[in-house]
Amino acid sequence: MAPQRCITFFSCVIVLIIFCISCYTFSYHEHVRNYKSGFSKACTWYIKTVKDFMFQDSDVFDGLALISTKTFDVVSHGAKGDGKKDDTTKTFDVDSYGAKGDGKKDDTKAFKKAWKEACSSKTAAVFHVAKNKKYLVAPIRFEGPCKASITMQISGTILASEQESKYKKDEKHWLRVDKVEDLVIEGGGVIDGNGDSWWKNSCKVDKSLPCKDAPTALTLYKCTSLTVNNLKIQNAQKMHISFDHCENVQVSEIQITAPEDSPNTDGIHVTHTQNITISDSVIGTGDDCISIVSGSQGVLATGITCGPGHGISIGSLGSKNSEAYVSDVTIDGANLTGTTNGVRIKTWQGGSGNASNIMFRNIIMNNVSNPIIIDQNYCDQEKACKEQDDAVEIINVTYQNITGTSADKEAIIFDCSKSHPCQGIILKQINITQVDGDDAKAICKNVELTPVKIVIPRCSENADQDQLAFGTYSSY
Repeated sequence: MAPQRCITFFSCVIVLIIFCISCYTFSYHEHVRNYKSGFSKACTWYIKTVKDFMFQDSDVFDGLALISTKTFDVVSHGAKGDGKKDDTTKTFDVDSYGAKGDGKKDDTKAFKKAWKEACSSKTAAVFHVAKNKKYLVAPIRFEGPCKASITMQISGTILASEQESKYKKDEKHWLRVDKVEDLVIEGGGVIDGNGDSWWKNSCKVDKSLPCKDAPTALTLYKCTSLTVNNLKIQNAQKMHISFDHCENVQVSEIQITAPEDSPNTDGIHVTHTQNITISDSVIGTGDDCISIVSGSQGVLATGITCGPGHGISIGSLGSKNSEAYVSDVTIDGANLTGTTNGVRIKTWQGGSGNASNIMFRNIIMNNVSNPIIIDQNYCDQEKACKEQDDAVEIINVTYQNITGTSADKEAIIFDCSKSHPCQGIILKQINITQVDGDDAKAICKNVELTPVKIVIPRCSENADQDQLAFGTYSSY
């Protein structure tokens, strides 16, 4: 018996060696991209052949076959083995928690249940909103921190409830995500704020009505390592998407739309957020396409299409005598059409702090009012603002390679503070004419200005003529 078992043992060793080599070779030549089918077919064929030939009655081979079956069962049950997808990711579909997605039934509870379980998952999770469905949802707070990375896969439409009574607990937010790290929001779906009833009841539309808050459609609050990609956000009650106290944010391929006359419907709002990149997005609303306000630092926007709306704004800053700081902002690559402002910095009198190290470059204006504007006397109220000495300082702002047409005669306006003039303003390669082809004009008040190379229109070099414009005029 001993010699027979020894022979069997060594035979198994030889078979295992040949088995590994043959399976690999067969599967490789079957087709690298068809690893699953090729590898499985090769091993199944080889095991059967060897068993029939050598081990028809061997218990040892039964064990070997069992091992091989278990080994390749992972592939046959959906594991990719490609190093790209985490095979332990769990999906939490709102439909599995009772959501109907018919646009009529309130699916809020199902969304809350699905989020709670997804956020509690110890492995990577996907919170899934199905395609070709419309989910009616009241205000929700998606609370973190979560136990693992999480993706909100929004493939269908999430529709806001119109019932104002649903917003009594929090009139400022509809969908709010709090304190989640390693979050991805994507899926090609739609977030619809259903804002028409809110706009009609705005004091900006009907002056006889009292002014009151309206919800931001999607708020990301204190989220870190955040990606928002491939979404459509439309008809927000107020702002469309707000990044509030977030860090390390990537935003791309976002489409934001609302009627031109919808009040306060900023597209992307950035507040107290550091290191955010916004790219390849199309925004057209009733207010700023992008608004960047106090506490924001390290903001890059590129590949932006803007209009209709109020343009791309830093501010407003310093309202109600507040302190405000914004720094290291770059808008590089934008196309603005028919907006009421182009690239704008706006601050209230009486504030403090500064907006510094700002770059606007590679921008095309198409029939834009106020294409380039700094307004340190901003006043968005019916009653005239009183004149004050304090101001949020504007320091080191560069405008480079900005071309196109202005809807107004004044293409460049620097309306800076008498007590805190704008400092370190550089104009380089600017060419803006009126939309009818006539020459445009630059108005420059209380600004330290350096024009470089071609600048059209140009602030007057005569300080008396141009109301306290001063600085260096360069031809290099």
